[in-house]
Amino acid sequence: MRNYRGERLGKLIQEKIGVLIVEGKVKDHRVDSFLSVTRVDVSNDLSYADIHVSSFRSEDGLLRGVEGLQSASGFIQAKLASLLRIRQTPRLRFHADLGLREGFLLNQKIDELAGGIPRSE
Repeated sequence: MRNYRGERLGKLIQEKIGVLIVEGKVKDHRVDSFLSVTRVDVSNDLSYADIHVSSFRSEDGLLRGVEGLQSASGFIQAKLASLLRIRQTPRLRFHADLGLREGFLLNQKIDELAGGIPRSE
């Protein structure tokens, strides 16, 4: 049986952290608005949330951004606690997700290989 509460909480956490990043509420200089939260996995007992972050910018910039988010995790967790009405806010663990950047680069390579051949859509 799936943990629907965990899935709903994960989607809500993803939305709220995304808003904090885009609005510049996280004041760490390593975190920029080009970071996006791609997935949140909440543990079965709702004590931990693994947040996967991606960016189409350089891999080094993504890793620095993840370090900045991890450094600000206490602030982010406190903000989530005030926004979400749950008994215990999960502890946050941030991870780099390289999938978005790899997909972007793969698309570029396909376009280069296709050359002047127009793609049908």
